[in-house]
Amino acid sequence: MTTPFSKLTANLDDIAQQGLYRSRRIIASPQGTNLEIDGRNIVNFSSNDYLGLADHPDVVSAFKSGVDQYGVGSGSAHLICGHSTAHHALEEELAAFTGRDRVLLFSTGYMANIGVISALVGRGDAVFEDRLNHASLLDGGLLSGARFKRYAHADVLDLSANLEKAAGRKLIVTDGVFSMDGDFAPLDELALTAKNQSAWLMVDDAHGLGVIGERGGGIVEHYGFTQDEVPVLMGTLGKGFGTFGAFVAGSEALIETLIQKARTYIYTTALPAAVAEATRTSLKIAIEENWRRDKLKKLSEQFRQGAEQLGLSLMPSLSAIQPILIGDSQTAVDISNALLEAGFLVSAIRPPTVPQGGARLRVTFSALHDEPDVDRLLDALARAMIGRT
Repeated sequence: MTTPFSKLTANLDDIAQQGLYRSRRIIASPQGTNLEIDGRNIVNFSSNDYLGLADHPDVVSAFKSGVDQYGVGSGSAHLICGHSTAHHALEEELAAFTGRDRVLLFSTGYMANIGVISALVGRGDAVFEDRLNHASLLDGGLLSGARFKRYAHADVLDLSANLEKAAGRKLIVTDGVFSMDGDFAPLDELALTAKNQSAWLMVDDAHGLGVIGERGGGIVEHYGFTQDEVPVLMGTLGKGFGTFGAFVAGSEALIETLIQKARTYIYTTALPAAVAEATRTSLKIAIEENWRRDKLKKLSEQFRQGAEQLGLSLMPSLSAIQPILIGDSQTAVDISNALLEAGFLVSAIRPPTVPQGGARLRVTFSALHDEPDVDRLLDALARAMIGRT
């Protein structure tokens, strides 16, 4: 008998046949370069914990102290009774770190991007997004009600041609470090274009903050830009900083506007104050311990050299994200599974996260990996890919 869910079952079968089915793995250990999965010790090359701070003893201790002081839940939204001294201190420290007037905390990066874009533009305005932007940025543009236009990846000429036709407020939105490719946005050209077209520029630097730049200031530090060139900066706390949550940094007027208009800030519970305390500690470590960024660069270079010797199709990345282009989705899954059997967790990334025909293995590095880890991964890749590509 046909039921309302029969079509869902058929759709799931279709997803599986295309090699696009997603499944979860249950982790029984803290996050780190080694995970316990199904009773096995697996070397983890899939995490965004780039600096290795998710299980840092000082960060864990700060979280526990935060729980002792504030409890577990924050109780309410920031604008009701959920905004603690820990939240406020973290906002001020992040503002100093990013060189911005103020910072506003959000519960997730997804909520930050949707809230910011919808608060800044709406019907009668226009938002322009890089074709490879993160899903949260694309969804934010679509949900804003503004005229939504995607430009070719990193193609400022394509962006400029569309900007000239736009009316109303104009917002340019880009990832700083593209999460599935690992390359940098052409921020110098984007900033100049935004200035010439009287547009706002918003950068989501989730994968750059803490990782890129001498002090970990991300893509904006890499280009030497200030709040004037990049007026809207979004960052997450669950990647380079190893905790949870997100923030938006900018001018006094921007932050006050978001407090009044960003629905994903106004109508959601604040992240736990203990998480804010943990992040204050991880932020300090990220700034002071430059060796973590140096280590990432060294490991990435070692991997690229070895992968090129194996004839693997690498993408032009200078970050801790080093994707290997495979093409076919099922082949990417098969290689990922073979690596898991060999003791390595490397995720297969498939459409719609990446374009059709662009399935890849997304290799990511942590400052806690060592050179022998990279050598053993390269050996496992050589064995896993024989006859598959």
